[in-house]
Amino acid sequence: MPASATKSLRVAVLADSDTRWKWGALTARRLTPADAEVRLDGYLLRGRATPTARQLSEVGVRADSLREVTGVEFLHAMGQEPYDVLVLALVGGGVQAMLHGLRHVWGTGRRPVVVTGYVGVVYEKLTDGLLLRHGADLVLANSRHDADRFRAVYEGVGADASSVTEVALPFLGGKPYTGGHDPYTVVFAAQPSVPDNRRDRTYLLDRLIGHARRHPEREVLLKLRSKPGEHTTHIEELPYQKLVQGKDVPANFRLVYGHMGEVLDRTDLLVTVSSTAALEALHRRVPTVVLTDLGVREALGNHHFTGSGCLASWDQLDAGHRPVPDQEWVARQGVAAGESSYEACFSAARERIAGLLDRPGGLPPLTPYYTSETAPGYLPGILARHHLGPDGAPLPGAPTADKAPGPVRQIVRRAARGAYRHGVQRVAPVIRRMGEL
Repeated sequence: MPASATKSLRVAVLADSDTRWKWGALTARRLTPADAEVRLDGYLLRGRATPTARQLSEVGVRADSLREVTGVEFLHAMGQEPYDVLVLALVGGGVQAMLHGLRHVWGTGRRPVVVTGYVGVVYEKLTDGLLLRHGADLVLANSRHDADRFRAVYEGVGADASSVTEVALPFLGGKPYTGGHDPYTVVFAAQPSVPDNRRDRTYLLDRLIGHARRHPEREVLLKLRSKPGEHTTHIEELPYQKLVQGKDVPANFRLVYGHMGEVLDRTDLLVTVSSTAALEALHRRVPTVVLTDLGVREALGNHHFTGSGCLASWDQLDAGHRPVPDQEWVARQGVAAGESSYEACFSAARERIAGLLDRPGGLPPLTPYYTSETAPGYLPGILARHHLGPDGAPLPGAPTADKAPGPVRQIVRRAARGAYRHGVQRVAPVIRRMGEL
């Protein structure tokens, strides 16, 4: 990267949920040189999971500017603002739509380096998700394990795999675990959509409460991602806050929110079904258990941890079991490294971005694998959901307002979003149960 570029960089992040904003903003920080003067502009894609002010505050990542936009509004901004790096922190379909929209906006002109990737463990829709992300200059893999899988998928369909770049999850860190706290603290990291039914979620909750009763000397915490009415990356139809209502819980059991890193500061045992929090805990050498009570299944995501040494059941935990992670497994997952080694995980990506920014003549147009020729029955629907036509141009009538919505529009939007969440969390489960009768 030329000396002038290291002095000042403009970086944009487009995210569609609180967890993806956290991943995208922290990734942007990791991928820019420490001695650079970086301006970070955040864009939040308007939708069902647009984070609330509380969620953004809990994430704790600051930006120089942050605003909510539609996809078309974002594309318009990208046509006006000269950025150096753009991080797309979206679901696969959103990434694909933005890649085609950006190709239309930028054409053959100057454009930033485009980066995308995954927030955490990739345990489902591997091929689908990867091909929807193809076309970015860098597709980040959070571990050696993922990098190998990503390249195999791209090469298997004849797509260019050179964009796959190995890094690590950007939010790992914190002091390594050195011993017990007083009181000994067990934390269950809840997930919005795993498991996805009342019976299994109630089972896990009851076992957690039962563990607190069996071990009154321990503090047992249920770590929650969001409050009722809020959405994160996945829809939560049955929040634990509601399932625990009316239950007789012991004094050493309680619900907690907040930054996962801060919770891990006082954790002696992290328990989960398949949350990325397991990787955060393993990185800090906190004893970690991935539950097998509901089976080891792809639908749960805990199959990703086979070979980790962390699989165990509540019966084993109640009896005092402490897991011992397999060091070869954790090394392939990009965790359990020293701070200097962890920082080095991002060196290749930084060097690659520097080389692309310094490329003579600028960067070529974006070239996603999916086109009207390769996926004529799939791509148009993805683009249409973001009000884009087959060529990536905004469809007639697509929202393009540049100014912030007025107070009436804001009230209507909040009401509509609240109605949607009520439907997801209250009405949909009732209809589903009625259909099972």
